[in-house]
Amino acid sequence: MVLMLWALFFLASLLRINHSTFWLCSSCFCRRIDYKLKRQDSTKTLLIKSEQLLRIEDHDFAIRPGFGSQNHTHTQIKHDFTITLYLRHYWKDERLSFPSHTNQSRTFDSRLVKKIWVPDVFFVHSKRSFIHDTTNENIMLRVYPDGNILYSVRATVTALCSMDFSSFPLDTQNCSLELESYAYNENDLMLYWKNGNDSLRTDEIVLSQFFIENFHASSGLAFYSSTGWYNRLFINFILRRHIFFFMLQTYFPTMLMVVLSWVSFWIDRRAVPARVSLGMTTVLTMSTIITGVSSSMPQVSYVKAVDIYLWTSFLFVFLSVIEYAAVNYCTTLEEMRKMRRGKIPSTFNASQAMAFDGCFHDDDIELTTFPRMAPTLTSDPLTTPSQNSDIRPMEGTRNSYMIDSYSRLAFPLSYLLFNAIYWSLYS
Repeated sequence: MVLMLWALFFLASLLRINHSTFWLCSSCFCRRIDYKLKRQDSTKTLLIKSEQLLRIEDHDFAIRPGFGSQNHTHTQIKHDFTITLYLRHYWKDERLSFPSHTNQSRTFDSRLVKKIWVPDVFFVHSKRSFIHDTTNENIMLRVYPDGNILYSVRATVTALCSMDFSSFPLDTQNCSLELESYAYNENDLMLYWKNGNDSLRTDEIVLSQFFIENFHASSGLAFYSSTGWYNRLFINFILRRHIFFFMLQTYFPTMLMVVLSWVSFWIDRRAVPARVSLGMTTVLTMSTIITGVSSSMPQVSYVKAVDIYLWTSFLFVFLSVIEYAAVNYCTTLEEMRKMRRGKIPSTFNASQAMAFDGCFHDDDIELTTFPRMAPTLTSDPLTTPSQNSDIRPMEGTRNSYMIDSYSRLAFPLSYLLFNAIYWSLYS
């Protein structure tokens, strides 16, 4: 048993020796390759690994390029902003330079990116961001013979933007996307736009609710009390909301409900079921529109432009119902005057007649002939008592008709004036 253990130990020692010999030979082979690279164009060599070509094992890529020297390294960023953006970095790392007589670059994927130094740029105030990985990680690295590097990433960013919804949905939002290095302050890393405003391209941007009215690039410094000053890049853009969707879903239905409520002004004042049902239908429909719009809008503590329009329109619809209440009240007073003047029998119950079908039918009532009363001394001798008894009912009828007549003109003009003021202020 002891001999067997010694034998196993001896075999393990041999394996370790062979393994060390193998690595020794591998390092010698790498040195031969480096020697050959100096004598030939490496871009035409297909059998050399990327790590050997760029001599990745010879350097510590955990630190930034040019660390310990007096040369400053600049990071240049150019990216296109859409819902999904392409972030492109430009910098120079002489440790990755390689000989090439034709000045051809070498392109690599995300596997090599994990082995070299890349800028640790992040999106300030981002709520959620990720790099696309379908079908592979959308990362590209292009290395030029002189050490210049292009690093491109396709990412989706949800950034924070302090929006003001007081003019919603006729609002214009001013937002910015900010980029900054997380670890390196201004003494180690500088960020700037490669071509200024030309670094941003919005030709292909299509947003569902907004269109870009203006945009510009800028840069600045951000100070943190614990770590110091950092370079920060800004993408400032002004967004204007598309109004057509809200016109179809909110404004046009609201306008139609208000106009529909005015139909009751042309319906006979005695048609109680028609006018009451029309008024209640428009009120309930407006309540449904307001509830639906409020549930889909951002919940804020201040009044929005759409709230002003909806509640003012609701007030117009509500006032049309109140208008008929006034007309009906005048009509009731008219019938009460008829009863007092003797035009309607005392046994007739006006409320029961209205409750039966909602209408007064003066022609169906059998009027009782009352004895004529002797004219008083204060009455006009040329005016008969029957003529005196018909004057006040005509005045009550005229009053109810005048309310409808005035409403047919006052309501549309008032609503048109409100729309003119509203759209001039917010559009």
